[in-house]
Amino acid sequence: MQFQHFSPSEILKPYIKHYYIFESDSDIEFEDTVFPSGEMEIIFNLGDGIWESLVDKNFYKTPKIELWGQITKPLAIKSKGKHTMLGIRFYTHTAAYFFKDEIGIFNNQIFDLEDIIGNPIKKLQNQLLETSDIQKRIELIETFLIQKIITNPKRSDKIEKVAHILSSLLSEPTETNISSISEKYGITPRYLHKLVFQHTGLAPKSFNKIKRFQHSLKLINNTEYPFTSIAYDSGYFDQSHFIRDFKFFTGTTPTSYLENQFPINHLIL
Repeated sequence: MQFQHFSPSEILKPYIKHYYIFESDSDIEFEDTVFPSGEMEIIFNLGDGIWESLVDKNFYKTPKIELWGQITKPLAIKSKGKHTMLGIRFYTHTAAYFFKDEIGIFNNQIFDLEDIIGNPIKKLQNQLLETSDIQKRIELIETFLIQKIITNPKRSDKIEKVAHILSSLLSEPTETNISSISEKYGITPRYLHKLVFQHTGLAPKSFNKIKRFQHSLKLINNTEYPFTSIAYDSGYFDQSHFIRDFKFFTGTTPTSYLENQFPINHLIL
């Protein structure tokens, strides 16, 4: 398996965290679990392999052009065959620039993007299939995204306010600071919750919990720190609080996670 990141052009850096390509030449079947990241994605499946995701205790084949809503709980997936996947990962708030709907309606689901956007995205998929050059593929995607921004003017003032609110939440993560952050931006705490959820699919508290979890996950994968150190470095009150949240977002304990292979999550991190 190979996983590569690619940076967006300057004009799209405020909107796109990165592009990535995932390639697998193996026909080996495997199961994995996708963890919450706090970010939405679009994925173009350009290979012959098949992905399935768990929905109501049954696995269903995912579409060729996937829109991933916010994942707020562990999602089981299956892989079969050889894959070439080209993904677009947005920042927490920036998918809202590209969709007319409130982002929360996509939560914990994988949608067929053709059902949402229609023929333009199908045309882009066909163009991506016509070339194997990764830079040309990214250029095609960027042309499409820039056109979407131009032709679909959004509530940019509200989205930018959400971006500032998220920054404030990260620097003042406790729930008791919601009131002070709301006052800072001249809105009520209730409206702050509504504004953040509409444009990110996450409540402010969930946003902070996922970001804290993701930080702990990176430390677990890239360091040999004891769990106590990881807990405090990630902003948890104690190790038991860290383990409880980790299990909620992964379905397993930190110890069990380290003892088992999670191919996709290890590659992404």
